[in-house]
Amino acid sequence: MKPILLQGHERSITQIKYNREGDLLFSVAKDTIANVWYSVNGERLGTYNGHTGAVWCVDCDWDTKNVLTGSADNSCRLWDCETGKQLALLNTNSAVRTCGFDFSGNIIMFSTDKQMGYQCFLNYFDLRDPQQIEDNQPYLSIPCSDHKITSAVWGPLGEFVIAGHENGEINQFSAKSGEILKKAKEHTKQINDIQTSVDLTMFISASKDNTAKLLDSTSLEHIKTFRTERPVNSAAISPIMDHVVMGGGQEAMEVTTTSTRIGKFEARFFHAAYEEEFGRVKGHFGPINCVAFHPDGKSYSSGGEDGYVRIHYFDPHYFDFELEA
Repeated sequence: MKPILLQGHERSITQIKYNREGDLLFSVAKDTIANVWYSVNGERLGTYNGHTGAVWCVDCDWDTKNVLTGSADNSCRLWDCETGKQLALLNTNSAVRTCGFDFSGNIIMFSTDKQMGYQCFLNYFDLRDPQQIEDNQPYLSIPCSDHKITSAVWGPLGEFVIAGHENGEINQFSAKSGEILKKAKEHTKQINDIQTSVDLTMFISASKDNTAKLLDSTSLEHIKTFRTERPVNSAAISPIMDHVVMGGGQEAMEVTTTSTRIGKFEARFFHAAYEEEFGRVKGHFGPINCVAFHPDGKSYSSGGEDGYVRIHYFDPHYFDFELEA
């Protein structure tokens, strides 16, 4: 299981995303660049150039036509996936923290940070209406005055967005009316990452409170909890096995203040049903900021504070592995 090392960023990785087929892997980092790679061999296909600040989030639509990136340069940009051409530029008042296409690829959502006197907003744009893009007027803009959104994904059928907040709350924001449909407060600290299962029925939330939790997308019911000793920066659900992978470590700014034993920055595998840890993968020189499973479940990737993305292909015995109850 020798990993493929992707060296395309000079600063820490903020997010990685596979497209639906899994042949491409998108990576964004704090160095203004968005890269796209062939996931099979780690060859770089190209970059999306234009941002002037750290890029916080990336997403790709259903048929890999368009790519969406959100950045600390106060903009959300839409790109042509194949050519790298910038199709749209949406300017905001503060940094764009999360972004995503809904299932149809027609509606995009992004959330902005609470900073510099501006509050946090969740914005919805319909890409079929060029006027919205031109006037930079979302058809729906939801203010989140209390606690800013730190992570968000689209729920099933594009009806709502599941958003995690800095106080540990998880809310469902309707894409039609903008109202909060459901609330859950399972975590005690900031939610760092939310990722859905392949069929969008469940999602896993990774939090600073040292846990990751599996919840039902529609009802926000709590299903499972996975506990560790340090903050969880990212967690992903395997599409074929009952496994979740988690990446964590301290936050970058806290690394020097804690005594670190080398090799604390592993990706950790838990069994989704038994909540038991069954494996770890070493590799990164620093906290793991994001993890993602390949859509076929045969490999996974992780992006770290060290600026590297690693693609790990599982050994054959991983697929035969049974946890002894």
